[in-house]
Amino acid sequence: MPPAPYPSDSAPSPLGPDDALTPDALPDSWVARTPRPVRPYLRLMRADRPAGFWLLMWPCLWSTALAVPATEPQFWILCALFLVGSIVMRGAGCAWNDIVDRSIDLKVARTAARPIPAGQVSWARALAFAVGLSLTGLLVLIQLNGFAIALGIVSLIPVAIYPFAKRFTYWPQAVLGLTFNWGALMGWAAVSGGLAPAALVLYAGCLFWTLGYDTIYAHQDKADDLIAGVKSTALKLGPSTRAWVIGFYALFVAGLTAAGALAHMAWPYYLGVAATAAHLAWQTARLDIDDPTRCLDLFRANTGLGWVPFAGAVAAGLLAV
Repeated sequence: MPPAPYPSDSAPSPLGPDDALTPDALPDSWVARTPRPVRPYLRLMRADRPAGFWLLMWPCLWSTALAVPATEPQFWILCALFLVGSIVMRGAGCAWNDIVDRSIDLKVARTAARPIPAGQVSWARALAFAVGLSLTGLLVLIQLNGFAIALGIVSLIPVAIYPFAKRFTYWPQAVLGLTFNWGALMGWAAVSGGLAPAALVLYAGCLFWTLGYDTIYAHQDKADDLIAGVKSTALKLGPSTRAWVIGFYALFVAGLTAAGALAHMAWPYYLGVAATAAHLAWQTARLDIDDPTRCLDLFRANTGLGWVPFAGAVAAGLLAV
């Protein structure tokens, strides 16, 4: 029996009945106004769900802002490169994830309408598309120094592993954290040609940020995950999720604080960290693990949150000049 449709699957859509939005896509996305043959590929790279590229980009920008002040032209050049790189590499990673998960996605209501399980894109064409996006990412990568290029190539290892993690561990969100926060290393490396304790601590802290927001996200799928036989922190932590997310977010804030101290950031940075902590406290207070809509909204809130530590780091860099 096919998975039961979500309300948004049966509602009128500008994409047409054969190209319906997945339930967590933005209903007014610009993807709906593109030529029909292009839409499945844009959806494959999650262009109608931009939260992911923001979450991939923020650690890059935070790390860059810790390493070099915004008064330096290099800062803005790197920010632009990381923006483009985050969009295309997030798209490549999503395509690879959907290729690996195509049989599982058919069993999960939220993912059954994705282009591969819906039969709109074959896995072979999806693989070719992922390769094309990766080559675009390589063009961005080679603008950096040799150490950063090597570090970026190494990041493909956790990217390749991540889609399989849910099959053998209840902590696939930890593998996602290792993958999605690689930019915390890349930003510093792109500036300095190496790594330092501040970048390593930021990377560790961001891992716990991902554990928090993606555990919240995973609660949307917990019933279907049981049916599909895959694992997640949502299933592992269950009713204890709120306490664990509080712990994850506390460690993230501690990582931001320690990274700033190691990078000798001025006081505006710590105002940004304090505001970040307040927002995360609001998230945990609002959390209802049995309300998928609430979980999705709280997950998405992390994309805007990224501006707060970034603004604090930029202001601190300007003050230090």
